[in-house]
Amino acid sequence: MQPRSVDLNADLGEEITDDEALLEVVTSANVACGFHAGNAAVMRAVCEAAAARGVRVGAQVSYLDREGFGRRQVAVSGTTLTAQVAEQVGTLRGIAVACGTDVTYVKPHGALYNRVVDDEEHAQAVLAGSAELPVLGLPGGRLVALAAAAGRAVWLEGFPDRGYEEHPDGTRRLVPRDRPGAVIADPEEIAARAVAMAGDVHSICVHGDGPTAVAAARAVRARLEEAGFRLEAFG
Repeated sequence: MQPRSVDLNADLGEEITDDEALLEVVTSANVACGFHAGNAAVMRAVCEAAAARGVRVGAQVSYLDREGFGRRQVAVSGTTLTAQVAEQVGTLRGIAVACGTDVTYVKPHGALYNRVVDDEEHAQAVLAGSAELPVLGLPGGRLVALAAAAGRAVWLEGFPDRGYEEHPDGTRRLVPRDRPGAVIADPEEIAARAVAMAGDVHSICVHGDGPTAVAAARAVRARLEEAGFRLEAFG
């Protein structure tokens, strides 16, 4: 029997963690596009390293909120957000292509990620601004539902380093970061949770900004492989 496959992604280019070390472990890289973190030089360094290792590059688009690291709700119209997403994707794509790779999916970051789970206007803006790109997102959210309805490729992800809560509609949402149990830091606990959820999603995400990010990613990869999963980029 062929081993099951799963992607392992992490947030890179945020000028917080060890991008080089994470790129040795992950199969997909969500690259900050300058709106919540990063800049052209950082994007170039991540794209060059990703291309050299065969790691897939995705655009991690955000609200324009560097001060709040993209984790604050921003009052912005759908039209403006569409333009901002297009700008971020276009900037990263230009850099990625010059580095010998390309942007192959889009994933919102932080407050935008959580908002497009339920907010149709902002979900539509992310889709409009990212053209034909496949979408990586939370199962049960508006973003992935709208993308699928539009014929876009959709990839679902799980977060072993985040707590979940049940939503009234029966789906599961991430626990807000200001609540107890929202963030899990122990690498072994994260790895065990990753194995438990790997069969239900296409990709496992390890956040790149935590103090145990690299250790957690290594533990997740090792435990997934021990459980019989083949680590490869989705799609």
